[in-house]
Amino acid sequence: QVQLVESGGGSVQTGDSLRLSCAASGRTSSTYAMAWFRHAPGKEREFVAAISLSEDNTYYEDSLKGRFTISRDNAKNTVYLQMNRMKPENTAVYYCAADGTHTIVAITTQGRCDYWGQGTQVTVSS
Repeated sequence: QVQLVESGGGSVQTGDSLRLSCAASGRTSSTYAMAWFRHAPGKEREFVAAISLSEDNTYYEDSLKGRFTISRDNAKNTVYLQMNRMKPENTAVYYCAADGTHTIVAITTQGRCDYWGQGTQVTVSS
């Protein structure tokens, strides 16, 4: 099992930046990718970004490229999501996920991940 704990959420103003962290513990050696998803009220959960833990390849939802950056610190078993120039439509609960069994396509397009965190609320006001 892998446990994921998100932190860093909060309330910000339009144009502000925020960095989310996701600390993984447990059998982290069984995972090869980590990702961020978000779920806004009244909407489906959507993919935000993913990173492979060995090759450092990164993947983003198209509309977020250039403003959001995913990174990792393998020594700390932690993945980060840096969010810049935030907008009210970025308001959502952000979830960290880790996976060791699905393809990166399944992760990014279908949200197929083995492990999920509890989520952290991000609110952007205008």
